[in-house]
Amino acid sequence: MTQRDWIEKDFYRELGVASGATQDEIKKAYRKLARELHPDANPGDAKAEARFKSVSEAYGVLSDEKKRKEYDETRALFAGGGGGFGGGGFPGGFGTGASDGQPFDLNDLLRNAGAGGQAGGAGGLGDLFGGLFGGGGGGRGAGPTTSTRSRRGADVESELTIDFVDAVRGAEVPIRLSSPGRCDTCGGSGARPGTAPHVCPTCAGSGFVSSSQGAFAFSEPCRDCRGTGRIIEDPCPECGGDGVSTRTRSLTVRVPAGVADGNKVRLKGQGQPGMGGAPAGDLYVTVHVTPHRLFGRSEKNADDLTLTVPATFPELALGSTLTVPTLDGGTVSLRIPAGTRSGRTFRVRGRGVAKKATTGDLLVTVEVAVPARLSDAAQSALQSYAEATKGDDPRADLLSGRR
Repeated sequence: MTQRDWIEKDFYRELGVASGATQDEIKKAYRKLARELHPDANPGDAKAEARFKSVSEAYGVLSDEKKRKEYDETRALFAGGGGGFGGGGFPGGFGTGASDGQPFDLNDLLRNAGAGGQAGGAGGLGDLFGGLFGGGGGGRGAGPTTSTRSRRGADVESELTIDFVDAVRGAEVPIRLSSPGRCDTCGGSGARPGTAPHVCPTCAGSGFVSSSQGAFAFSEPCRDCRGTGRIIEDPCPECGGDGVSTRTRSLTVRVPAGVADGNKVRLKGQGQPGMGGAPAGDLYVTVHVTPHRLFGRSEKNADDLTLTVPATFPELALGSTLTVPTLDGGTVSLRIPAGTRSGRTFRVRGRGVAKKATTGDLLVTVEVAVPARLSDAAQSALQSYAEATKGDDPRADLLSGRR
């Protein structure tokens, strides 16, 4: 992507957000459009695929605070088209410093400003224009820089759903991902296989040409090569010369043991390819965990598993030994002392989430199971028990505390 692209393209309009939108609003808009335009949802729809590329390109810039700032500054400076300043001076009343009537080279002005010079009373212009051409002006001028010719690829987001057991133990899960990637047909060069791009004769491969506007001479992206410094005579039929195409990839996501619902797993270098040899972005996979029928995760410590076990009133009142299941398919014996209250939690050591350095516990909560129906013998026994404990009122303290 070139500076000319930034001048001509309205990334905010691509995503349907205002220029002052927050990062959350930008991300929400991108996710909505990506779902609607995704190639998997629109098979064979070339327009949807092209729109998907444009939306991904816009998000790649606006989701990065640094890139977004440079983009906003570039479009603000060139608002109105053409890059002209009009009136022979800088916006805000800076002098031209061209008292001899000759055009003043903006590149020299930027170099002088970067070196601490005042250049016609416009000290600090290196800061003013530094973001325009992708870096500080000190000693660089407005020629091609790493940021204009080489740019890291955008990060990509995806989602994955796994079951509770895999989340606790860890797993390697295959996924298929459709996203912009380096074109396999041309290897990212943009040229038809068997051919190669050549140096742009207009800018001699620099990506910039000099032009005059009144009292100024300054550099702007080359129109013939769009700032890339290369001309592709015979574009690749797959990607149309972009070097990037939407493709479906098979990847393996290594989910670590103990991952929780909503956690993200990062796959370095699996995002969109970089421009000009820059590294690719990263892939962030949001993990969704399917709830288990019996087990849960403790809110205080995610490495501890939770389990609720029903027990009869006699088991809690008289004491007993319960056999409870564990997540690994085994069982453990749990000793319940006499007089245990319903809702009490017991800790079984070492039966939780097992990681390299630590292992969580299993937290077993016992609750009284009240039968929906009673046999005649059980009903008679309970009535006898109620008669025998008629003098015991569990609500005595509660009632005596009224005012």
